[in-house]
Amino acid sequence: MKHKIDRVEPGSIADELNIEGGDYLVSIGGHEMEDVFDYHYLANEEELLFVIEKADGQIVEYEIEKDYSDDLGLVFDNGLMDEYRSCTNHCIFCFIDQMPPGMRETLYFKDDDARLSFLQGNYITLTNMKEKDIQRVIRYHMGPINISVQTMNKQLRCKMLHNRFAGDALDAIDQFYEAGIEMNGQIVLCKGVNDGEELRYSIEQLLKYAPMMQSVSVVPAGLSKYREGLYPLEPFSKEEAAAVIDTIEEYQKQAMKLHGLHFIHASDEWYLQAERELPEEERYDGYLQLENGVGMLRLLNEEFAEALEEVKMKRRFGFRKPKEKHITIATGLLAAPTIKKLCDDFMRVKEHVKVKVVPIRNDFFGEMITVSGLLTGEDLIGQLHEVNLGDRLLLPCNVLRSGEEVFLDDVTLGQLQKTLQVPVGIVKSNGRDLVEALLEE
Repeated sequence: MKHKIDRVEPGSIADELNIEGGDYLVSIGGHEMEDVFDYHYLANEEELLFVIEKADGQIVEYEIEKDYSDDLGLVFDNGLMDEYRSCTNHCIFCFIDQMPPGMRETLYFKDDDARLSFLQGNYITLTNMKEKDIQRVIRYHMGPINISVQTMNKQLRCKMLHNRFAGDALDAIDQFYEAGIEMNGQIVLCKGVNDGEELRYSIEQLLKYAPMMQSVSVVPAGLSKYREGLYPLEPFSKEEAAAVIDTIEEYQKQAMKLHGLHFIHASDEWYLQAERELPEEERYDGYLQLENGVGMLRLLNEEFAEALEEVKMKRRFGFRKPKEKHITIATGLLAAPTIKKLCDDFMRVKEHVKVKVVPIRNDFFGEMITVSGLLTGEDLIGQLHEVNLGDRLLLPCNVLRSGEEVFLDDVTLGQLQKTLQVPVGIVKSNGRDLVEALLEE
């Protein structure tokens, strides 16, 4: 099985060997490769014999010596070097099933590919993994592997995933644990389904895998307004969110005594909904679950405060007062109160900068969706077109499709700027970036 090379990194080993885009990688050390994992495992060796088929069909063998971790510099036509594996489950909380019709085709693709767990940090259900896949993870000692657990009750897991094999798929966790493979877990909490005593049971079972299971996040199921015909899920109330936090913090204390780590973590949404203070930084164990919204706001606070302190140290006196400028920040309902507090702190240091934070209601997916990453260009335009936006509008980077200037609903950044008639700045994800964006002239 040969793999088409899309391009070669300039200055890399492959570049020096005159390997080019359009060539094919045939084998390394006499072994053919199924996908990118085989490639990285085989290409790590210090002495390599690999075979390239040139675009004209010529077969060329290369024998090289290199440092163990030096990359060859090959970039493949398909990042996985194989087809993506789609999800075989029909989870009762699946957000893709709650998407409106008529959106771009890629938004309806459900992936459940173990390889993306290692490459991109995706969480997988294990239901797509065959025994040979499990053994390959163990043989290559890859980790951490991120697992969408949902519940450790096997029968309930079959029900939640609508897959009769979903319960037995959890047995792979035992194999990874015994082989010393690091793992992270995720529980999407559904009211009346896997919460309460079921949540307690799941945490207790997962704790048995610590410290190889490094962390487990608990996140609320995202519920859009497009749920007709789907499992009848309801949002958690303020009191119920507080109860979830109480359960998690109880087990954090146990985990600290047993393993010296907090292990189980509530996503930021629970604390905001329960109107409780976010945990201190030490309780996040190094922010292992940021991609699940665990500790994002605490980290933002810490980074912002550190950057703002540096700004204070650089303040100069005796110069002409800077010209007043007005900035608007638009963000999701979830983060808006935190962003407003940070901007209030900023304005006490830089009094000539006036910052207004506008929370954007998600009319597209429904008001229960409060994260900025699911805001659309349509909602931003609809709710900002009559707002005095001042000199500049700032938006968080996660409102745009990765690497592009396009919103979820295919409205472009250019269209937004033209309609609102204001320069738009995109702020990266950390607190220092926010301070720098507010300082920018």
